[in-house]
Parts: sequence; C-alpha cells; structure tokens
Amino acid sequence: MKRILMIGTGGTIASTQTEYGLAPGLTPADILSYIPAVRQVCEVDTIQVCNLDSTNVTPEHWRLLARSVEENYEAYDGFVICHGTDTLAYTAAALSYMIRNSAKPIVITGAQKPIQMDVTDARTNLLDSFIYAADHESQNVNIVFDGKVIAGTRAKKERAKSYDAFSSINFPYLAVIQEGMIVRYIKEPPCAAPVGFSYDMKDSVYVLKLIPGMHASILPYLFEHYDCIVIESFGVGGIPNTLVQEFYREMKEWEGKGKYVVMTTQVANEGSNMTVYEVGKRVKQDFKLLEAYDMTLEAVITKMMWLMGKGRAAYERMKEDFYTEINHDILFTKRLEREG
Repeated sequence: MKRILMIGTGGTIASTQTEYGLAPGLTPADILSYIPAVRQVCEVDTIQVCNLDSTNVTPEHWRLLARSVEENYEAYDGFVICHGTDTLAYTAAALSYMIRNSAKPIVITGAQKPIQMDVTDARTNLLDSFIYAADHESQNVNIVFDGKVIAGTRAKKERAKSYDAFSSINFPYLAVIQEGMIVRYIKEPPCAAPVGFSYDMKDSVYVLKLIPGMHASILPYLFEHYDCIVIESFGVGGIPNTLVQEFYREMKEWEGKGKYVVMTTQVANEGSNMTVYEVGKRVKQDFKLLEAYDMTLEAVITKMMWLMGKGRAAYERMKEDFYTEINHDILFTKRLEREG
C-alpha cells in the first residue's frame, strides 16, 4: 500500500466558525478523521506547515511547502496538500516551478465548504486526492478538485461558491475521478530527469490591469519600483493610445537594466496574440518584451518570480527560459517547433 504524506496549510477545508466568520482551526489529523475510507486507499501520515486563510499565503509559504516535500521525498510515495481555494492556483503554479520533474505526485486540494459541515465538497475532494496520489501513473504537481485533475500551471478559480470552482485554462483536464476510479485523458510520459527543488522566488512583480482611460502617470512609478510588470491587456493584446507615449519612454529607459515586461490578456481563454492588431504589433516590434500567449496569469506571475529568483538574465536568455515548457504551462512553444 502506498505511503502518502498529507500537508496541512489551513484554508476553508480546515475552517471552523468563529465570532468573525470562518477561520482555519482543524489539524490535518482532524481533517483526515472525516474520511475513514482512506484506509482502504493508502497509508497516511500528516504534518502541518501553517494554518492560514489562503488570502494570507505568500512566497515564503511556498518555500515551506517545497521544503516539506523535499525533506520527506524519499520516505513517501506521494503528497497531498490541503490549501485554501482563493490562492490555490497560485500555489499550484509556484510549486510546479519550485519542484520539477517529480515522479511522485504532489496533489493540491481544498474545498468550498469546511469538512465538518454536513453538506460539503471537502470529503469527496480529499478522498479523490488520495486516490490520485496513490496511483502509480500519477506524477508532478496537480490539482484535484470536484472530480477533475488539473495540471498545476493551468488552473484558475472561476467560481467563488460553487463546487466546480476551478477550470483548466487552455489545456485539457488530465483526468477525472468518478466513483473512486481514475479516467485519464492524457497519458504523461515518465519524468526524464531527476526531481529538482529550488526556493528562490523574487516577488518584485506587479500586475497592471488596463482599464479604459487609465492615466499614464502610473507607469514611471511601476517601472522604477518593480523588476517585472505583467500587463493584463484587452483582448489579444495591445497598449492603448493614452499610455503609448509614456510606455515607450519608460521601456527605452529601462531596457537592458534587468527589468522585464510580460504582455498577457484579461480574457481567460484562448490567450494573447499581439501581432493581430496595430495596437499590439507595433509595440511588440519596437521593444523586447515577453508575451504570455496561452499561459494563465498565475503561471506567468510565479514563473517570472522563479526565473528572476535565479538572478538577472539578459532578455534573450530570459525569453528562452520563459518559453521552456514546464508542467504543461505553455503550448506556444510546441507551435514554434512545428513552424520551425
């Protein structure tokens, strides 16, 4: 029988009612007691690295999780991390970069309602997670939620209350779990390299969400105080005329100084393509910036944190690393390979 380590971080799944609303209060052992059927699936040990509402999760907590997995990697066949749903997609993406080529599954799950409630999704999500973590074909960082298995870099929370909170963006579900059975849609090849762990995440990243009529005066401050600006543009991507002049001034000043701009889109599905319209194509031709294409915002942010944590890199090296596929985070690279 497989040995699985359950790692508690708090979140709704572990919450109890307090005077001020729900707050994490249950230990991993408490949570586990609500799914006695897990004894037929695998052997489980538990540890707790923090006990937080996931609103309060930071890169430091990602480091704690990655270290916990590394310290216990040889002793267990897989890992299940219980996490709050609000930042679960960020944690899954971050761990996809911090723990690479894991032949052992690292499953992240949570719930929309606490596990101690009579009506809750927590018990199903948690038991499904152990079923997936105990299967010999499972590997790498994935989310198991509402019977779906999502690659760690492809998830987005799209519903605030419903049980089907997470969607897989621009990539198929890896599998579904129905009545305790795993139905795999994608057969993943075995990891070709040894597992690798890294912990340095540089959090000097700012997401600028464009709105109609935005004032250009925000740009100098952002370029001065952050090393990476992720611009959430409209549609397939572009810079509006009200920002162009200041944007060009700042880009010219900061080019070559170890600062990066990544263009992405506010539209969740189908990705960016800055070459379609003049408002995007001209900017892309004039400056060395990165484009997210089909990547999720969560993956873009955490990948840039991880890459910048390695140290400053010239644009061409950063571009090569950014477009290197990790845990299914980008399909655009495959298109480039086909086009030669």
